[in-house]
Amino acid sequence: MERPEGGRDPHGDYGAPQKYDPTFKGPIYDRGCTDVICCVLLVVAIVGYVVVGVVAWTHGDPRKVIHPTDSRGQFCGQRGTPNEKKPFLFYFDIVKCASPLVLLEFQCPTTQICVAKCPDRYMTYLTAHGNAASLEYYRNFCTPEFRSSQKAPLEVLKDKECPAMLIPSTPLARRCFPAIQAKKGVIMVGNETTYDDGRGRRRNVTELLEGAKKANVVLEARQLAMKIFEDYTVSWYWIIIGLVIAMVASLIFIVLLRFLAGIMVWVMIVMVILVLGYGIFHCYMEYAKLKGEAGSDVSLVDLGFQTDLRVYLHLRQTWLAFMIILCVLELVIVLLLIFLRKRILIAIALIKEASRAVGHVMSSLLFPLCTFFLLCLCIAYWASTAVFLSTSNEAVYKVFNESACPFSGQTCNPETFNTSNVTKLCPDAQCLFAFYGGETAYHKYLIVLQFFNVFMFFWLANFVIALGQVTLAGAFASYYWAFKKPDDMPAFPLFSAFGRALRYHTGSLAFGSLVLAVVQVIRVTLEYLDHRLKAAENKFAKFLLSCLKCCFWCLEKFIKFLNRNAYIMIAIYGTNFCASARNAFFLLMRNIIRVAVLDKVTDFLFFLGKLLIVGSVGILAFFFFTHRIKLVQDTAPSLNYYWVPILTVIVGSYLIAHGFFSVYGMCVDTLFLCFLEDLERNDGSAEKPYFMSQNLRKLLKKTNKGQPDA
Repeated sequence: MERPEGGRDPHGDYGAPQKYDPTFKGPIYDRGCTDVICCVLLVVAIVGYVVVGVVAWTHGDPRKVIHPTDSRGQFCGQRGTPNEKKPFLFYFDIVKCASPLVLLEFQCPTTQICVAKCPDRYMTYLTAHGNAASLEYYRNFCTPEFRSSQKAPLEVLKDKECPAMLIPSTPLARRCFPAIQAKKGVIMVGNETTYDDGRGRRRNVTELLEGAKKANVVLEARQLAMKIFEDYTVSWYWIIIGLVIAMVASLIFIVLLRFLAGIMVWVMIVMVILVLGYGIFHCYMEYAKLKGEAGSDVSLVDLGFQTDLRVYLHLRQTWLAFMIILCVLELVIVLLLIFLRKRILIAIALIKEASRAVGHVMSSLLFPLCTFFLLCLCIAYWASTAVFLSTSNEAVYKVFNESACPFSGQTCNPETFNTSNVTKLCPDAQCLFAFYGGETAYHKYLIVLQFFNVFMFFWLANFVIALGQVTLAGAFASYYWAFKKPDDMPAFPLFSAFGRALRYHTGSLAFGSLVLAVVQVIRVTLEYLDHRLKAAENKFAKFLLSCLKCCFWCLEKFIKFLNRNAYIMIAIYGTNFCASARNAFFLLMRNIIRVAVLDKVTDFLFFLGKLLIVGSVGILAFFFFTHRIKLVQDTAPSLNYYWVPILTVIVGSYLIAHGFFSVYGMCVDTLFLCFLEDLERNDGSAEKPYFMSQNLRKLLKKTNKGQPDA
C-alpha cells in the first residue's frame, strides 16, 4: 500500500493502517454495549438532578426576584396577605438610599412599607399630627404598629413608625420615587428647590435625586428589559417571518447544493464578496452624509455607553469603524480565496459527494430540529432550577444604623428587636429585611447545588449534541460503505443509527460529553475568578489567570474535535470511547496534510454560506425595521430600540443556517474519515475494490491499481 502523506512510517508513532477485511461492509450491526459504567453514572446523575430540581421547586419562589418586598420581607401586592391591596413600595427616607449600602447589600438603610398608592402631596408628620384629616392620610404611610394617640410625635419619629415627611411621588417599577422635574436646568419637587425634612431642617432637592439614583441602580436595567419586552410584543410576528425567510433560504440553498454544488459554491463566494462590498459602500455613504452635521463629530469615547443605540448611528466615527471592519473582512476573504483556489476545487468535489449522501438521507435535514428541541429542554430545566434555587432562601434581617454601632450588619429578629439590648446601645439602629438566605444545611449547600446544576447542564447539553453527531455519522457511513449506492443502503439509515446509538453507546456518549463538561466548567470558573479579580492590582495573578484561560480554551477546542471524530468511529465500528478516539486520532495524524487543508477549506466554504444567509436576512431586517423600504414603510412597527428585533433575526438566522449546514459538515467529516479508511483497507484491485464513488476517488488524485479509472 502507498505510504500515507506526511512521511510517517505506517507502523510508527500513529499505529498501523487498517487491514483489508472481506466481511466489513460498513457500520457493524453485531455490536455490544460500551462504557457501561459511564452510562450508569449518567443515569444516577440525572436522577440526582431531578431530585435537586424537585427540592428547589419545593423551596423556591421566583416572585422574590420580581416583586418588591418591604422591610419584613413581605411581598407588596401578594394575594392572601395584608399587603394584597398595597402593590407599591414606599421608602421612609429615600435620601438614605444614597448610602453605599444600597450597592453592597441591595437594600436601603431605611424603613420600607407596602402602600396602596404613592403620596401625592408634601407633608411632614409634625404638621399633620395636629390635623385629624391630614393624620388620617398620613397613617397610610406608617407601619401597622403605629398608634397616634399613644405616643408623642417625636417618639413616633424616633421609633420610626412613621416617615418624617411625605414627598409627591410617582410609581416606577412598583416603587415610589420623588416626582423630580427639571425646569430650565433647576431640579425641583412640587415647584420647590428645597424641602423640610420633617425635623425642622431645610434640605436641597438634589439630595432626593441622589437617593433616587442609588435606589434606581437595579431598576434601570429592569426598565431597559421592559422596553425590550415591549419591542418584542409588537414585533414578534415580523421576527418569526424573518426567521421563516432564513429557514426557507437555508433549505433552498441546501437543495441547490444537491444539484449545483460547484456553481452554488462559486455563487456563494461571489455573493459574500458583493454583500460585504455593499456594506462598505453603504457605510461610506452614511459617513459622507453626516459630514458637517451638528454633533456628528463626537467621538465614541466621549459619548460613552448609551442604552439607545440609535444615538451611535448619528456619529461619523461609528460608520467609519463599520467600514474599516468590513474592509478588513473583505480583504481577508479575498486573500484566502486567492491562496486556496486549488484546494477549493477539491473541496467542491467533496461537497458534491456530501450532497449526494444528503440526497439519499433527506431526513437528516430535519434531524437538527430534534437536537434543538432537546437542547431547549436542557436550557429550560437548567434556567428554571437556577431561579428556584436562588429564590429558595428565607428572609434574613440585619441591623442597619446611621452612626457607629458594634451590632451593625448582624442578623436580628424584627419581632423582638425593640426589646433587645441593640436599641439601647444603638438608639438609631433598625432591624430591616436584608436579603434571602438561611442557616439550615440546605441553605448552606445552595452554592454546591448551583454548581451541580451548571455542571449537569453542560453534561446533558454535550450529550444531546453527541447523540446528534453519532446518529448523523452512522447514517452517512451507511451511504459511503454501500458498494452499490443507494441499493445496498439500509431502509431507514438515520433511525437505525439513532437506535444503535441509544441502545449500545449511551455510555460512550456520556463519557465523551463528561470530559468536555469538566473542561467547560473549569473555563466558567476561571471566567468567574477573572471577573472577581478585575479590580485587583496583582498583575502576576491576572497574567496567570489569562494563561490558564487560554490553555483551557485550546483544550476545549481540541476535545471537541477529538470527540467529533471519535463519535464517527463509534458509529462505524461500535468500539468504546477511548478506543474510538485513539483510532480516529491516529487515522487523522497519518493523513495530517489532507486533514489540515481539506477540513478547513470546507469549513470556510460552509462559513461563507452561513454568512451569506445571515447577512442577506440581516440587511433585509435592518431596512424593514428602520422604515427604509417604502413599500412596507407604514407596516413596520414603531419600536423603542429597533436593534432588538434586528439582532434577534440575525442570531436566529445564524442558528437556523448553522443547523442546516451542521448536517453537511458532519456528512463531509464522516465521508472524509471513511475515505481515509477506504484508502487504507483497499487498493482498488478486483479483490479489494474501493467503496468510494469514481468522482471521490479522483478527489485527492488517487488511481485504481487493478483497473484504470473511467
